[in-house]
Amino acid sequence: MKYMLIMRATDEAIEESKNVPFEQIIEDMGRYNESMMKAGVLVGGDGLTDPEEGFVVDFSSDTPLVTDGPYGETKELFNGFWLLEVSSREEAAEWAKRAPLGPGSKLEVRRVSGPEDFPADNEWIQKEEGWREELDARKS
Repeated sequence: MKYMLIMRATDEAIEESKNVPFEQIIEDMGRYNESMMKAGVLVGGDGLTDPEEGFVVDFSSDTPLVTDGPYGETKELFNGFWLLEVSSREEAAEWAKRAPLGPGSKLEVRRVSGPEDFPADNEWIQKEEGWREELDARKS
């Protein structure tokens, strides 16, 4: 099963992180990533740039509206993610609890849906399976 660990930060987490040297943050994250690599559970993941570089596409009206960052409130800012391949929900939770995050940080853990979650006879599901195989072949 694949699970995504979605890293979220609040204003509190941003302030707390200012008390930790950046080199320490990078080292802690590196060690965490390395432990998942050695265990064979890390499929992928990345951090994200600051919200000032991002934008939001709002589909509330007929014509989607693009709004540049930063956003009005931090609340729970999406800062990055890890994608894990594990045997169970419990294993995903164990890896999530080991993340080197501080006060105000949260990890939202969600199972990634797979082909088995959709009707196998659906034309678009079958096409997507073919696309996945094509993408995997490109990586090789």
